Amino acid sequence: MAGSSAEQAPDYRSILSISDEAARVRALNEHLSTRSYVRGYCLSQADLDAFRQLSAPPTDAQLFHVARWFRHIQAILGPHATGQPCGLQASKGRRAQPQWSPPARSEPCQLRLYNSLTRRKDVFVPQDGKRVTWYCCGPTVYDASHMGHARSYISFDILRRVLRDYFKFDVFYCMNITDVDDKIIKRARQNHLFERYRQKPPQAAQLLEDVRAALKPFSVKLNETTDPDKKQMLERLERAVALAAAPLEEAVGRSLAGEELDGPAQVLLEEAKDLLSDWLDSTHGSEVTDNSIFSKLPKFWEEEFHRDMEALNVLPPDVLTRVSEYVPEIVDFVQKIVDNGYGYVSNGSVYFDTVKFASSEGHCYGKLVPEAVGDQKALQEGEGDLSVSAERLSEKRSPSDFALWKASKPGEPSWPCPWGKGRPGWHIECSAMAGTLLGASMDIHGGGFDLRFPHHDNELAQSEAYFENDCWVRYFLHTGHLTIAGCKMSKSLKNFITIKDALKKHSARQLRLAFLMHAWKDTLDYSANTMESALQYERFLNEFFLNVKDLLRAPVDVAGQFEKWEDAETELNESFYDRKCAVHQALCDNVDTRTALEEMRALVSQCNLYMAAHKAARRRPNRGLLESVARYLTHMLKIFGAIEEESSLGFPVGGPGTSLNLESTVMPYLQVLSEFREGVRRIAREHKVPEVLQLSDALRDDILPELGVRFEDHEGLPTVVKLVDRDALLREREEKRRAEEEKRRKKEDAARKRQEQEAAKLAKMKIPPSEMFLSETDKYSKFDENGLPTHDAEGKELSKGQAKKLKKLFEVQEKLHKEYLQSVQNGSSQ
Repeated sequence: MAGSSAEQAPDYRSILSISDEAARVRALNEHLSTRSYVRGYCLSQADLDAFRQLSAPPTDAQLFHVARWFRHIQAILGPHATGQPCGLQASKGRRAQPQWSPPARSEPCQLRLYNSLTRRKDVFVPQDGKRVTWYCCGPTVYDASHMGHARSYISFDILRRVLRDYFKFDVFYCMNITDVDDKIIKRARQNHLFERYRQKPPQAAQLLEDVRAALKPFSVKLNETTDPDKKQMLERLERAVALAAAPLEEAVGRSLAGEELDGPAQVLLEEAKDLLSDWLDSTHGSEVTDNSIFSKLPKFWEEEFHRDMEALNVLPPDVLTRVSEYVPEIVDFVQKIVDNGYGYVSNGSVYFDTVKFASSEGHCYGKLVPEAVGDQKALQEGEGDLSVSAERLSEKRSPSDFALWKASKPGEPSWPCPWGKGRPGWHIECSAMAGTLLGASMDIHGGGFDLRFPHHDNELAQSEAYFENDCWVRYFLHTGHLTIAGCKMSKSLKNFITIKDALKKHSARQLRLAFLMHAWKDTLDYSANTMESALQYERFLNEFFLNVKDLLRAPVDVAGQFEKWEDAETELNESFYDRKCAVHQALCDNVDTRTALEEMRALVSQCNLYMAAHKAARRRPNRGLLESVARYLTHMLKIFGAIEEESSLGFPVGGPGTSLNLESTVMPYLQVLSEFREGVRRIAREHKVPEVLQLSDALRDDILPELGVRFEDHEGLPTVVKLVDRDALLREREEKRRAEEEKRRKKEDAARKRQEQEAAKLAKMKIPPSEMFLSETDKYSKFDENGLPTHDAEGKELSKGQAKKLKKLFEVQEKLHKEYLQSVQNGSSQ
């Protein structure tokens, strides 16, 4: 009978105190004989204490009660009966849940970024949770954006998207526009002065005189130039000017007038534009005082830059800063550096004291490229063309010091400040603007590889001098160089490619794929081979997307879309998971998009094999599994910025903003057309009407490609309908025609070669063996009665070995000739 635990529980204390185990078990058996411990028996802590002293039930039959009691408790407690008690369930007399153990946890993959401050891949840890502050050096806007710019801004766009959309960081992205700079000032003055010169064109004789005057300093510059690329460019300009001047000199010498003089003058004016602009700037540059002249040029090129970035599908920054709008902040920034003891005023300019900074506790100059500290050539390039005069250099305490603020000379824009009218130095602008927006320490600073020294090292120094810290930037990212077919991009090499020129040849997606297929921090070679690889990758993925879309368009009932998985589906799904893990690991490894794209390619290859196997077996592949793969790939390509539109699956078709409407609207009609065509073809085959089949093929091969539609016929399977980019489809068709033409040509060449060989063989067969050597008088001088040579051309008797070889040839010819005579008899040869 059941009772309370207090009533039912035996007094174990005296039993448990017995030291002899056998005596203890006998005493326990005697106590248990008086207790009900099966139906309704409630376990107490005393029961559990006594139970744990036994490792197994006794085997002695006389100890029946202990054995039964032990098995009853063991059944209640389950497999962990000899371990810890399972809780209150046991005390209530019910079976307890077994103890649960969590699975072994593998360490998650951490994002690592190549940090130029350490020259290694460091674990990325933002300073404020998931928030990432990021500053990127923008362009100096005085000319068209080129592929070197694309290298940096597409690469940083990919990194930014991956951090934001894949790793789910809250990225605040700031970029500057340098619209005050020595290059801008000089180019703006030159453009202004040349336009003024051209508006009041000089007489032909005066133009020639001006060109000769401009050539004098130009020749000096040419002789002093050591850079081979620049020297080549200057020599090309000198030749072009000389060729253009010759006709005008002749016309002036002959005292020609009117169009005969104006035409050569205009040609010379255009060819000598750069030459004259430089000369005019050196002679009249100081006369340019209107500040609006210096803002017009950068404003124009900034707008062009933004258009180029939009065309490349580069996300706009969260905030854009312009130097011209931050001059008050820059002045305050410079003043504080001076107040902190790291800057000094000299002749109206302000310089950063690199020696004082480097010798101060907690500071270090040249963090990024310490080996370049003291490189005067690099330092002077950083100061700008207008700021490296002997006078300016003499103002510095140390050759390594650099300008924070430059006193403006005549012909330069200027702003009021405590040190007199002047303008910002190049390096200070980024420090002031980034410091204003991002504070004393940012997570990421980015820029091109060539900016490391002196620009970024100087930024670090002056910013840490301002904030009195040593952590203004936590992670410094630098994108690799860009070369053109293995060479440095240079106007002198005629391989200078603007972004607009590049987009005339390839789409923004194709350019981005080319960048994705290379590591962002390494040199990228922009060449025909690089772009062909990107095009092939795009075609490869697009074909997969089109095949999956076709599969998903096939009608199926709601339940039919869930199909039983066989071994092939399980295997593909396992591979799908493995590839996703590999992509994740690649992105954690310094955002290695090259490896990620290769893993995605391998995944598509496995899907293609899976689909091909099902096609060969006349079975439809699992649509749900393939759709999951296609949507994952689409998602990743969106993250990389390679899919611009809101496409749910695959690359969008058509122009911007039209892809979804176009595909969803057109496809039902194309599907109806395809089914109608298939029915017509079936009837034409049954009734043997080749004209109808030819019309059907013409629809597929000639008409629909013009509309960007591809029909793919497969024996025994429905026609596959694909909506493809029209231009790509026409190129495809042209390539197919060329391939077919090449195949036809090779076939004709092979047939002609066979005919020639057969004709040669027949001609040889016609020769009787007795005559085959007689014509070779250059080799032999005597022959026997059968026509076999016996002596060489010099009259020397042939050796036995030579005679034996000739005899074999004679016998072969004899056999051939007999075959020929036999064929003539049979009437099969002519």
